[in-house]
Amino acid sequence: MAITSANQLELLQTAEAVAREKMIEPELVVEAMEESLARAAKSRYGAEMDIRVAIDRKTGKASFTRVRTVVEEEELENYQAEFTVEQAKQYLDDPKVGDQFIEEVPPVDMGRIAAQSAKQVILQKVREAERDRQFEDYKDKTGTIINVAVKREEYGNVVVDLSPGEGVVRRNEKIGRESYRPGDRIRCYIKDVRREPRGPQIFLSRTAPEFMAELFKMEVPEIYDGIIDIKAVARDPGSRAKIAVISYDGSIDPVGACVGMRGSRVQAVVNELQGEKIDIIPWNEDAPTFLVNALQPAEVSKVVLDEEAERIEVVVPDDQLSLAIGRRGQNVRLASQLTNLDIDIMTEEEESQRRQAEFEERTKLFMETLDLDEFFAQLLVSEGFTNLEEVAYVELDELTVIEGVDDDTANELQARARDFIEEQNRKALEHARELGVEDSLVSFEGLTPQMIEALAEDGVKTLEDFATCADWELAGGWTTVDGERVKDDGILEKFDVALEEAQVMVMTARIQLGWVDPNDLIQDEEEAEEGEGETVAEEAGA
Repeated sequence: MAITSANQLELLQTAEAVAREKMIEPELVVEAMEESLARAAKSRYGAEMDIRVAIDRKTGKASFTRVRTVVEEEELENYQAEFTVEQAKQYLDDPKVGDQFIEEVPPVDMGRIAAQSAKQVILQKVREAERDRQFEDYKDKTGTIINVAVKREEYGNVVVDLSPGEGVVRRNEKIGRESYRPGDRIRCYIKDVRREPRGPQIFLSRTAPEFMAELFKMEVPEIYDGIIDIKAVARDPGSRAKIAVISYDGSIDPVGACVGMRGSRVQAVVNELQGEKIDIIPWNEDAPTFLVNALQPAEVSKVVLDEEAERIEVVVPDDQLSLAIGRRGQNVRLASQLTNLDIDIMTEEEESQRRQAEFEERTKLFMETLDLDEFFAQLLVSEGFTNLEEVAYVELDELTVIEGVDDDTANELQARARDFIEEQNRKALEHARELGVEDSLVSFEGLTPQMIEALAEDGVKTLEDFATCADWELAGGWTTVDGERVKDDGILEKFDVALEEAQVMVMTARIQLGWVDPNDLIQDEEEAEEGEGETVAEEAGA
């Protein structure tokens, strides 16, 4: 097939028709045509030649050119597309490396095979352009809900029609008891869009917490307008969910607004989620208060929060335990997801038994170490004393307020406590030295003899050893493994050494050893403060 003037005039019309049909830019189709014609020309003139084709965007005329590039003599590899400076002098005036010599060549006669090849190139380029357009379109829609038609089901995954292209709702993203037939229309949340060799992969979900949040945004105008904000969502898809909301307008009840008149708004979401029960909870900045709300409908007697460990103890009446935990632990699990806290639930009776055990343990400690009778030891525990250090170093008047304790008795108690502590310190230090602890660690400020003994038993015997420790190795911490928080025990954790305190001690040791320049630390802190100040200023300006 020769590229006649008539054919050339039809090129732009063909490009525009294809572009309209595939909803892509006409320029991309024209570029694909240029590449296909260039390939056909190479098959005629030689594959090693650099043949280029340019189609005039106004007339549709295709011009064929051969390009040769000037290269260094030692870099000359392709004699059909490259030549040296000396060789280029017969074509160019004062040639330099990188210059190009362009000459026009006659248009090719495209045979059947060349025409078929050109067609394949154009189709491939058009498909790539379609895929790019689809990726860009759906990448911007990530995090929104779309209404799609089911095409088929494959191995539990549902393939839906996106026109053009397809999306997939994977088996674990379906609500358990849902089944679909081809042609059914369903709502899905666009969870992820990935660019892959076979085209954009669009992953949809009906189980994502964000899906429920978007459904409420569609049903509740106050959420859409930003008057009410969804702070957290936790779901057991198809069974039960909890959603925490807050109102920025004091005259609007966030829970009531989400429920709607006679439950109309929440019922619309429930129907879409196949009857999933939804607890709408008022959000609160105070974690214990928020948790009490999250455990509804169970009643809570007491809450104890451990912020460092991100754990919380909840005490409930004996008859509320099963309700607080829920069927198969569902209620407490959803409350934990909603608050992002690990929750320990116990009954009032269990808490009472634990407190009694602690009381007896402390009473026994004071009886054995201070040589007291049971009644006197119980008096100390009742007044809030938990260890010997508190007795030994507390202000005298805090002991004399106890009934039956005068100045002489208080002095005697403190003397006994100090003597016992000093003896324990002596034994701990003696044991640590037997294990090989060096004076550099013994003299380090902030470490007690018992801490030094614990470090020695763990193989930390010099200041250098101590300086190489991580803060969490000393104070302990938490690690997430397979979605569950796992406790990492610290060497000094039993001495109530906080993570920040461990950081300071380790850094002090490194400074004493000369590993770290304190001036660098000061500079880093100043830069960090400046960065925070700039961020605040930007936010204020915004």
